[in-house]
Amino acid sequence: MKLIMSIVNRDDAKGLVEALLREGHRATLVSTTGGFLRAGNTTIYVGAEDEKVDEVLRLIEENCHTRTEYVNPLPPMMEAGELYIPTPIEVQVGGATVFVVDVERYEKL
Repeated sequence: MKLIMSIVNRDDAKGLVEALLREGHRATLVSTTGGFLRAGNTTIYVGAEDEKVDEVLRLIEENCHTRTEYVNPLPPMMEAGELYIPTPIEVQVGGATVFVVDVERYEKL
């Protein structure tokens, strides 16, 4: 058995969980924050038999998409009287970061 932990953009989480449930997988969601933009993410945990791991990974790939956003960088440390005009920068967000780990023991109580 494996534990699949996927960190996804919160905009993709609902569609991914619906796809997982449709295919008979159970999932646990945890709201998380992190990454370069300190943006809201969702970490989704799925327990799966070894032969089902590829199916879960396929569902994650199909439902978690990378997209481009423009953000204003944080202002630098400035001296009094200096003027800072932020220029938006283009960044890639979304997709998924996935960890697959062995489960030594599993019990449903």
